[in-house]
Amino acid sequence: MDGIKGKVVAITGASSGIGEAIARHLAGLGARVVLGARRVDNLKDIVAAISADGGQAVYKKLDVTDTEDVLAFANHAVEQYGTLDVFVNNAGLMPLSMINSYKVAEWHRMIDVNVKGVLHGIAAALPIFEAKDSGQFVNITSVGDRWVGPTSTVYSATKFAVRAISDGLRQEVSGNIRVTLVAPGPTESELAESISDSALKKLAIEKFRTDLLPAAAIARAVAYAVSQPADVDVNEIVVRPTAQKAL
Repeated sequence: MDGIKGKVVAITGASSGIGEAIARHLAGLGARVVLGARRVDNLKDIVAAISADGGQAVYKKLDVTDTEDVLAFANHAVEQYGTLDVFVNNAGLMPLSMINSYKVAEWHRMIDVNVKGVLHGIAAALPIFEAKDSGQFVNITSVGDRWVGPTSTVYSATKFAVRAISDGLRQEVSGNIRVTLVAPGPTESELAESISDSALKKLAIEKFRTDLLPAAAIARAVAYAVSQPADVDVNEIVVRPTAQKAL
């Protein structure tokens, strides 16, 4: 895709799952990718694999809950490649639980990563985009950004928040800065591993995490949005497994 080649793309939560798939796919299309996550060993391996395939990739350890860390991550992209064109807010957690389980620490962690992490990404990349009056945010949410069910109350609330933030951001930025929200249905990832209740984890996997999309499907959706001409802003993409008829 000609609209992707040469672009500098920073991706949070890039050590596995959807973030890794986005990094690999966009690098394969000629983007220069900057990977951020806490698991540095994973990042090293992914960057090495991308480089071995002829792509351009660098990494930086990243904790999206730390404002200064995210700022340093965005600046690292500029230091390495001279600019930043796309910032992908992908890092997220999904420790599902019933409200009356009172897993307050998990609620706070979800808000810190899923909501504040996205705001930190915006605060870090937007000044770069505004300085050159171009750029694109891609915010990865979930179909939970438009659906709530038992156990997903707080998780869905965080995703509803990111959907609202994305649309508000789209309206507030320059006419040359794009904002895309990508909402995946059940996708191959490690999200379910953050569920601390073993019985609930088993139920979630058996009931909701069937007919999973490959992470590469979400990467292709991101590539579609990023590859559009500068005067085309793809605002929302919802991607579900064909077999998923509910949620």
